[in-house]
Amino acid sequence: MQLDLREIFAAFMVLFAIIDIPGSIPIIIDIKSKSGDIKSAKVTFVSFVLLCAFLFIGTPLLGVFGVDISSFAIAGSFIIFLIAMEMILGIELFKQDSHESGSVFPIAFPLIAGAGSITTILSLKAEYQTLNIFIALVLNMGVIYLVLRLSSFFERVLGKSGLKILKKFFGVILLSIAIKLFLTNTGITLLNGR
Repeated sequence: MQLDLREIFAAFMVLFAIIDIPGSIPIIIDIKSKSGDIKSAKVTFVSFVLLCAFLFIGTPLLGVFGVDISSFAIAGSFIIFLIAMEMILGIELFKQDSHESGSVFPIAFPLIAGAGSITTILSLKAEYQTLNIFIALVLNMGVIYLVLRLSSFFERVLGKSGLKILKKFFGVILLSIAIKLFLTNTGITLLNGR
């Protein structure tokens, strides 16, 4: 395992875009108004544990089903592509029940540690060192904690139009990531198949 700042930064940006905590501020504020105070530390911890579990035991789990990381990354690229289209076009492809009370559900799961972020964690393992992904994940959890603590402040500062711009910007980044993941891992799968 080798520490690589470029990999840490790249993995951080990918996870930051897929988790899309700034774009989730309106949902978080809606849940907060219905269920009372959101326990920022608890939500962050549960999200971190879920994502770490997939980072460290996701590959052996896939092995049980006879699926390799490259194949999973290709499948993941389709999910990331669809999430990007949601963000860019403002449509809803994945239904999320975001109106129930509680801090852990639905904020920690599925809003933060949902299908997209779990798929991304496993897909990143096809390209980056586990240590670098772990550091990127820890940094993302720090950002998530801060955003949860300061959600009302961010809403006042950015406003509705600011949040929409952020969402579309990260949607374009995700679209590029999905295409790169697909092309890279299609090549690996074809080479392994020969």
